[in-house]
Amino acid sequence: MKLRKARIADVEAMMSLINSNAEEGLMLPRSRNMLYENIREFLLAEVDGQIVGVASLHILWSDLAEIRALAVASGYKRRGIGTQIVRTLEEEAKELGCAKVFALTYQPEFFKHCGYSEVSKDQMPQKVWRECINCIKFPNCDEIAVSRNL
Repeated sequence: MKLRKARIADVEAMMSLINSNAEEGLMLPRSRNMLYENIREFLLAEVDGQIVGVASLHILWSDLAEIRALAVASGYKRRGIGTQIVRTLEEEAKELGCAKVFALTYQPEFFKHCGYSEVSKDQMPQKVWRECINCIKFPNCDEIAVSRNL
């Protein structure tokens, strides 16, 4: 497996992977527009040239980053790909000077396995909710907040 930064040419494969996981109820869907606008934030996992994992690191404030849109292809789950993506994004966050990483997820057990703790969404700064207004679940968010100090 190889980890690399996403390129514009990857957007369709990324969207397919993310939205197939969303159709299974594992995460929220993402739009093509969101992927293009945030392409520089995304890290991909490849096996034999096929994209099998994806996630992004979104910086929210001087000390806070979010891991977003984490998805792994069906045939590649439980092989450590998601964990490697999370660890790599955490290292990137540390290099940038972020002290804390969080995620909003339907898979809290995965993140707990990675050292995250469940937290109340009310503890998250207002800046976190800025993009939620465009979400299909707004204002009835049912994702679970998890965070980890780096």
